[in-house]
Amino acid sequence: MSRQQASLVLISNSPTETFCIGRSLGEGLTGGDCVALTGELGAGKTCLTQGIAAGLGVPDSYVVASPTFTLVNEYPGRETSLYHLDVYRLRGSADLEEIGYQEYLMSDGVMVIEWAEKVSDAIPDDALNVELSYVDETVRRIEISGCPDRIRSWERTFKQGGS
Repeated sequence: MSRQQASLVLISNSPTETFCIGRSLGEGLTGGDCVALTGELGAGKTCLTQGIAAGLGVPDSYVVASPTFTLVNEYPGRETSLYHLDVYRLRGSADLEEIGYQEYLMSDGVMVIEWAEKVSDAIPDDALNVELSYVDETVRRIEISGCPDRIRSWERTFKQGGS
């Protein structure tokens, strides 16, 4: 990583807590941001993304689901769109061109990428990296890393009990 990074580790005891963490993250994201999600199957990437969507103001009438077969889902937010990518089926970053990755990256929307480790060489240096891992059946460890100023801001948000 060419930029200085900081990290914040959170523990989620339920899908509801994971959603709330995502909502707080979403409230702090702005157009042009990229969130790179990594973690095992079932670790909570889509649940976190649903929270991010809520934080961005995506209407409840939209069902935010993993776009495994379509690869990209677009949702209108309050001030910016959410572009939700699932690159699980891609062989690598060379396949991103087929789905218009550069256009999404250059847009004024927020891009969330599930299975980002598969295309790590195409993730922007200033992306917010979120790694979800199992602690046990219901508990997850969520490590958020990125720009130190933004991490400190989210750290204050979470210490104050969320948004």
